[in-house]
Amino acid sequence: MRICVFGTGGVGGYFGGLLARSGADVTFIARGEHLRALRARGLTLRTVQDRFTIPVKAADEPRTPRPVDLVLFCVKSYDTESAGRALPDLLAPEGVVLSLQNGIDNEEKLEAILGKGRVLGGAAYIWSTITAPGVITQTGGACKIAFGELDGSSTERARRILEAGQRAGFPCEMTTNIWKVLWEKFLFICALGGMTAVTRLPLGEILACQETREMFRGIMAEIHALARAAGVPLEEDLIPRMVAFAEGLDKAGRSSLYHDVATGRRLELDALNGKVVELGLRHRIPTPMNFAVTACLRPYALGAASRQAPE
Repeated sequence: MRICVFGTGGVGGYFGGLLARSGADVTFIARGEHLRALRARGLTLRTVQDRFTIPVKAADEPRTPRPVDLVLFCVKSYDTESAGRALPDLLAPEGVVLSLQNGIDNEEKLEAILGKGRVLGGAAYIWSTITAPGVITQTGGACKIAFGELDGSSTERARRILEAGQRAGFPCEMTTNIWKVLWEKFLFICALGGMTAVTRLPLGEILACQETREMFRGIMAEIHALARAAGVPLEEDLIPRMVAFAEGLDKAGRSSLYHDVATGRRLELDALNGKVVELGLRHRIPTPMNFAVTACLRPYALGAASRQAPE
């Protein structure tokens, strides 16, 4: 299987690095100092249990000598459509794109470019980031991927991806209900991302305060109602289970949305809490807590977008 990692950040760099170490044919798309480091020194993965460096193939343009069978699509959600337009020339005739992005509408955008049946949905469960050019550092999370066909079928190509993940040594789950998986993750990261970004506080302090804990829960409750309106029935006990899950995470943990605000980078706000507000208006479901997060972060999003070219 020929693989291209499109977006060699914390997610793509980690899982792509493990795939490359297992012997898979992987090409990494990166740019700037990160690309130069990958070419000169290879990819370094620092995990909570291990550290290794491997030589890798890296490019600044989505071109490979031969079309690829699988694209791990890991770009930020605001770049989905612009990056997605390069995919038709990158994929083999039977090739497929596996989106490992934040949000619940990236797959729809990619199918609009590639056509039905060329996209799989996926969710990555990991805390990792680029800590230096060519270096990916993982600090927590299950380090797992869950993925599946958008129509709920079980296919040979999905099984091949599952086998590649298993050979690479990371937990990999193939599901026939990927929309439920995507909405469950969406519900949680909107609460985690929104609250850590707005308060600038770590998760433990948010959950320890009655008011912010209730807002964390309320963000998820609004999304739970939206999922049902969208035809994705989530379990009744999902919210208390997610709160309990959050309590078991690193109390010092902060989200990627927080780090983007803190460093002045572009925000995925429109794919997260902003998307909740949009869907709430569409389905006539009140989303006041997600609106509050969106309103508080909108000036940062506008400022960052005006200062930076799309990534």
